[in-house]
Amino acid sequence: MTHASSLVSALRSVALTVPDLTLAEDFFTRTWHLQVVARTDNALYFRGAGSDHHLLALHHAPGAAQILYITLRARSLNALALAAQRTAAAGGHVLSPTAPSTEPGGGHAITLADPDGRVFRLVYDDEQLDAIDAPDMPLRLAHVVLNSSHVEDTRQFMEAALDFSMSDRTRIMAFMRCNNDHHSVALGDTDNNALNHIAFLMPDIDAVMRGGGRMQEAGFPIEWGPGRHGPGDNAFNYFIGPFDVVIEYTAEVEQIDDSYQTGQPSDWTWPPGRVDQWGISPPPSARLKEAQRAVVFAS
Repeated sequence: MTHASSLVSALRSVALTVPDLTLAEDFFTRTWHLQVVARTDNALYFRGAGSDHHLLALHHAPGAAQILYITLRARSLNALALAAQRTAAAGGHVLSPTAPSTEPGGGHAITLADPDGRVFRLVYDDEQLDAIDAPDMPLRLAHVVLNSSHVEDTRQFMEAALDFSMSDRTRIMAFMRCNNDHHSVALGDTDNNALNHIAFLMPDIDAVMRGGGRMQEAGFPIEWGPGRHGPGDNAFNYFIGPFDVVIEYTAEVEQIDDSYQTGQPSDWTWPPGRVDQWGISPPPSARLKEAQRAVVFAS
């Protein structure tokens, strides 16, 4: 049976390095429809329409884009200490102990790494913003998908260290839950440990589709979609943004509770030639599959 995490209440944000902040700011504000909420000498922080201080942090660094960390919101200050204990017991590492956060948004934070070097930051009592009424602006992050060369080990770490639970298992992915969203983190079966993609939750399916049109007009074609997934039941359009970062507009993510029965691969099979519920779109492009392996964790 799946359960909500006793330690983590939500996925908040993702931090990446990129080689060109000017290009990134233009794309993520004008085309992707986020807003810059804070800037430092070498970083930009972007908010959505919801109350999270930021959904995306981009830090300048030369070379290919890399992922720095995934920020999760903790349920309490004590949850930070518990996560540190459980991470060490599960074979991970505490990279920085609980301390006031020095990044915009504030709060208290702890930084942890799993045995493969995926970095998670847990934050508590960070700043909450007033929501914005904007029909074509992402509300918040829906989920982040991480590749894993041994999904079962990664799943067990997330369960042991962060008290996530698995809502569904398909042939190629484990969907991990911390709240009522069907998944906040998913783990993809691959031969590497890269960032697969970041999904931004839109207000409704029309916003997902209008976003697809806006991206195509800006020279970023839909690489997979429109479609509706099986696990999570969410509608989607996938794109390759600047620096080979794979991003998704999604809506209507299934809301579940502790009564949800964990699905197995045999529960999630498609007829031949079909890779989602609708069957409109061709499968993910070869270019998308390549980009889903390109952004690795900074060492």
